Amino acid sequence: MKKFGSELLLLLTAAIWGFAFVAQRQGMQYMDPLLFNGIRFALGALVVGLITVKTPYNKKSYDTAMPFPWLLGSVLFVAASLQQIGIMYTSAGNAGFITGLYVVFVPLLGIFRKHKISRMLLIAILLSVTGLYMINSGQGYSASMGNLIVLLSAVFWAWHIHLIDVWTKSYDTLKLAFCQYAFCALASLCCGLFYNLFRQPDFLLQPQFYTGVGDALLPLLYSGVLSVGIGYTLPVQAQKKVPPAPATIIMCLEGVFALLGGWLLLSEKLSFPILLGAMLILSAMLLSVFGGRAVNHNS
Repeated sequence: MKKFGSELLLLLTAAIWGFAFVAQRQGMQYMDPLLFNGIRFALGALVVGLITVKTPYNKKSYDTAMPFPWLLGSVLFVAASLQQIGIMYTSAGNAGFITGLYVVFVPLLGIFRKHKISRMLLIAILLSVTGLYMINSGQGYSASMGNLIVLLSAVFWAWHIHLIDVWTKSYDTLKLAFCQYAFCALASLCCGLFYNLFRQPDFLLQPQFYTGVGDALLPLLYSGVLSVGIGYTLPVQAQKKVPPAPATIIMCLEGVFALLGGWLLLSEKLSFPILLGAMLILSAMLLSVFGGRAVNHNS
């Protein structure tokens, strides 16, 4: 029964992350992508920070000095920024499935850590490429460019997972999450402000900025508090009872929920080529789970 409850938590996490693509897509109607990410990761860091304060004292974890995870936070910043910029030009459903290809990229990047590539992974690569072709077929130039940018973000999400795999063996996971989220928030806000102030020196004095933040409040709260903050803590608890492989399979449903959310809430069209491409990409994800190391991520 405890295992079933943990599996439900993982399914809930996949749903939260999937519908977060809808929130991120909606937020782009009112805000700059970098400033949007800055605020949402700041909210996520606040939630994880509050959870960290309330966790029991662990002498082994907390007596070890933790260097500032600038590399981890930098990779997270690039991955999240590319994803947020790409989602401006493509649908929430497409972004969800393409981001999920991190599952395929993780074992590929594992080559640099002397991990072997299986035949199933090669098939998964072929399926994912075919799926991407189907999703891009019949779409305009801007949508295809958006899909390409999101695909590039998936590579950085995969790199981020490898860094997490190394760092969590030495440091407390919640403290690590808080530090990287805080760094990502700071980097996003600084870059976003620099870009906007360069274009418009009186940017912070314009009422449009504050109106935009107010209009994007619900997407910010959902993608920040639920997706980044709570969405991180749920799988940490659930995977204590669920083995890595089935846990990753459940998490692959993130793209399905993104597709469903885009269709229900944003009235995104689901053509046959897009559905077929999504099915091929989902198949590639599942094959990569069985053909490589099972992994987990947070977006």
